[in-house]
Amino acid sequence: MSTLISRPSILLACMLAAGSAAHAGECPAGKAAANALAGAPSAPIGITDTELAAIDLANENVKLSQRRLRMRHMTIAPGGVVPLHDHADRPALIMVTAGQIYENSSKCSVPILHKAGDVSREFLGTKHWWKNETSSPVELTIADIVNDKKPETMPKDM
Repeated sequence: MSTLISRPSILLACMLAAGSAAHAGECPAGKAAANALAGAPSAPIGITDTELAAIDLANENVKLSQRRLRMRHMTIAPGGVVPLHDHADRPALIMVTAGQIYENSSKCSVPILHKAGDVSREFLGTKHWWKNETSSPVELTIADIVNDKKPETMPKDM
């Protein structure tokens, strides 16, 4: 009988832990506010970005012409910067797989710390830039829907 009780307890603990992880890497409580991002960098620094795979969404049931679902791996060197950009036409999910990095968002008055295991959701209305302020590289896995016919949605070499 104790085995039957402990298994649901373990399952509940795992579900609660997963639920709390979903909030990691978000704007801290009470800090959500408009941020003009004055002085934000406009060029990438120390970034290696590799596309791993992609699917043409025009050929799928969703029929999204000119769009690809792609997966990328990005390494951001110590001191590296992902410059100011928005997600008006490019929703993305970004998982920090190694290291930690700060995001400066137009929706938060303080930088947001993202640690290994955190997933950042980027969507319409998101405008931001990222900086690796540590002495170690940061590794990201990125899935996004990109519009290849609208290159201004993403800075060059990003």
